[in-house]
Amino acid sequence: MGEITSAARLRALPSLAGPLPGFDPDAAPADPDELFGHWLAEAVEAGVVEPHAMTLSTVDPTGRPSARVLILKYLVDGCWAFATGSGSRKGKELADTPWAALTFYWPAPGRQVRVRGAVSPASADESAADFLARSPGARGAGLVGNQSEPLSGLAERDRVLDDATGRAAADPGLVAPEWTVYRVVADEVEFWQGDERRRHVRLSYTRDGDGWVRRLLWP
Repeated sequence: MGEITSAARLRALPSLAGPLPGFDPDAAPADPDELFGHWLAEAVEAGVVEPHAMTLSTVDPTGRPSARVLILKYLVDGCWAFATGSGSRKGKELADTPWAALTFYWPAPGRQVRVRGAVSPASADESAADFLARSPGARGAGLVGNQSEPLSGLAERDRVLDDATGRAAADPGLVAPEWTVYRVVADEVEFWQGDERRRHVRLSYTRDGDGWVRRLLWP
């Protein structure tokens, strides 16, 4: 196993092998939401698996970061939404420090999108509607409400999840009280286009009042 994770073995793995698409920052739209929509559509066309998956980064009260992968629920008017239980680690960290970073990475086109901003919960009605739109199995998992807590074994997991999934299937209107849709109100959005020659392009959008300021960054 050590050989597989050695510096020489990892360095030999290909990265940004291409061919990669070009990106003309001068032709980019004034609003990052529009550019993200274009890039997401192109990721779908390129066959990227789960292109709406993103890494959510938060910090605990001591400043130690945590990161995990979630699904983007929607992007509307600069609000990037995801959902989780308020009692989860990320929910507790957001309650203490309501700021987060999101990272999308699409290997096929060699693209990243980075988002930073303040986080606020959506309404209870929106959170409930999102929960009810989930499958019975996903609703069951949400009903358990003990994410990140110690688990004695997989048998306990299966027993609890089977019971919760059964309750969700029997009561289609049952909503987990802690289920919350969160919105990251972006104040920074960066688009990174990789290049085989390492002449990457980074275009940053920074919120300025009701609009955005665009600028190139050194790769």
